[in-house]
Amino acid sequence: MSTSSAPRTRVVVDVNPADTTDVLGEVHQATAADVEPAVARAKGAFEKWRDVPAPERGRVLGRAAAITRARADELARLLTREEGKTLADARGEIIRGAVLFEWFAGEGFRMGGRTRPSEMPSTLLFSLRQPLGVVAVITPWNFPWAEPVWKAGPAIVAGNAVILKPATLTPLLAQRCADILREAGLPDGVLQVLPGSGADVGDALVDHPDVRAISFTGSSAVGGDVYARAARRIAKVTCEMGGKNAVVVMPDADLDVAAAGIASGTFGSTGQRCTATSLCVAHRDIVKGLTERIVAHAKKLRIGNGLESGIDLGPLVDAHQLSSVLGYIEGARREGLQLATGGRRVSDGACERGFFVEPTVFIDVPPSARIAQEEVFGPVLAMIQVGSLDEALAVTNGVRYGLSSSIYASDASAIMRFIDRVEVGMVHVNSPTVGGEAQIPFGGIKWSGVGGREMAEEGLEFFTELKSVFFDYTGRARDSKIY
Repeated sequence: MSTSSAPRTRVVVDVNPADTTDVLGEVHQATAADVEPAVARAKGAFEKWRDVPAPERGRVLGRAAAITRARADELARLLTREEGKTLADARGEIIRGAVLFEWFAGEGFRMGGRTRPSEMPSTLLFSLRQPLGVVAVITPWNFPWAEPVWKAGPAIVAGNAVILKPATLTPLLAQRCADILREAGLPDGVLQVLPGSGADVGDALVDHPDVRAISFTGSSAVGGDVYARAARRIAKVTCEMGGKNAVVVMPDADLDVAAAGIASGTFGSTGQRCTATSLCVAHRDIVKGLTERIVAHAKKLRIGNGLESGIDLGPLVDAHQLSSVLGYIEGARREGLQLATGGRRVSDGACERGFFVEPTVFIDVPPSARIAQEEVFGPVLAMIQVGSLDEALAVTNGVRYGLSSSIYASDASAIMRFIDRVEVGMVHVNSPTVGGEAQIPFGGIKWSGVGGREMAEEGLEFFTELKSVFFDYTGRARDSKIY
């Protein structure tokens, strides 16, 4: 397990988005030319790693989980400096990675197939799961620790060799993950980290004939291209992409609970989560009181460097993301949408060297507005009024994404109708749209996901092939019915 040692020609300066004078280091970038030797090393490592018993492969992840927990504070501080989220959010992500290591460690004992009775005498029917070979995982910048863990972890315990291409903005956490796995006993070559651009290293991995599977998280536009290109050479691929996640609030909801959850889902991690709450679809009977409560929460948030105590809202990840979010806000203003709070860049005092924007709420937003249809990926909420649950479902299902959703209500029949009819991969009831747990599948439908789910058993199954075995244990020739 190593970072490619081939010559590189480009260096990226890794800076703290809350304070661009805080330089974390210079990261050498791999190129497409580095992919071929990395694949060759991975193929060699795979031949040995696949023969290690699955429970022993799992123990490597178990040791990595223990190391992660012991170094959680150190890792969280690095995450905050590299990505920008608050220390509390960063530590939560580190611990989530430890839990994912622990879950997939146990999969080393659970990975298997099925037995079934045969129609033929003296015949055993069973299936088993086997590793694919060399696989690639391409991770985003917004969860620079958890995403490499929940992709590489199941691939490793399944017996594959992994090439990890982290996001250009956040490579250090991925490299630290590789270091911890090496310390936990993972052999050289089983996990290699290749920092580099998606157009260079990413494309080379997607197109390489010996890369048997690609697990990608990123934008829908890029994910669609990855999916199509991998399909042309019959590689396995899963893409976890964007979200436009709606919270529906009905008249019988507890408005204080709903407002707190919506504010947390919208403004937590500065809205830079694929599961972040972006739409609030509220019944007209309670929308005024709900809006007042959400705005009150937004105005209480303290903006600043996530390394400081008491900070609630950190920066956007870089200048490009800041420009994009401000562009959506300005576009909404040009459309004549009413701003309830926020909407400005914050650049005074300690925030002058970072990429900060106020928590922002627009009200009376029509469902057709750009800010109601496209993924903003920032601390921006669009409030939409409806008159019924069916109208709320029409608005929620009227976006092209289908990742996560939530409903705040008391009536069980309304809740179950929402669960049944909403077009998403994950539903929350009386809680925010964000979050996931290691033991349940994570992912979406429509423009939010294709090719399978991550985490849980499904996360491991993607990195395996299923083989069916017909075992005649008598060894005697006989007539048989052939289907």
